[in-house]
Amino acid sequence: MDSVEDKILTSVKKCGRGKVFFSSEFLRYGTAKRINKALELLSEKGLLMRVARGLYCYPKQEKIYGLGAVPPMVEEIASAIARRDASRVVPTGEWAQYQLGLTQQIPMNIVYLTDGTSRTIELLDGRKIKFKHSASKNFAFKDRTAMLVTSALKSIGKGNITDELVNVLDAVLSGKNVSFSLDLHLMPEWVRKIIQGRYEKIS
Repeated sequence: MDSVEDKILTSVKKCGRGKVFFSSEFLRYGTAKRINKALELLSEKGLLMRVARGLYCYPKQEKIYGLGAVPPMVEEIASAIARRDASRVVPTGEWAQYQLGLTQQIPMNIVYLTDGTSRTIELLDGRKIKFKHSASKNFAFKDRTAMLVTSALKSIGKGNITDELVNVLDAVLSGKNVSFSLDLHLMPEWVRKIIQGRYEKIS
């Protein structure tokens, strides 16, 4: 009979490398204590990677430069949490600015809006992913780039929008196939004016 460790490893291998999962997904194989011990042993062997409390991944392997196991990206972690909670998430604040390309600085505290429960996930690398409950209209965007532009500009603030920033935004959106028209009604008036004045033609 396969051990709990074998059963867990077989299960995650079926999903492929990069899979992010929660310890609670394996309770069919034993008690919570036994599952946690199995995940701990698999992590110590380098077969799995612990990302945060109760959160693991079957890591991708970087072989060209010999870096070995590669931790999951923040977006992959956030998507896994959203799937578990049956919720939606939207990058906001400095993380939205980074996702859009308005800054190259990766924030230590990464913030998402969610229509689920507010929570903070402390990653083992010292970063935190915060989920802040928000109104449903923030998740109604049809175009992801339009959503990121709106979220990023709102986080920067109307009074802090400079010509230099708009020029960077011009460069970011250049060549992208972005449709703003279906999302204009979801934007604050001042954001809508910026979009209509400069990017409405991108559709």
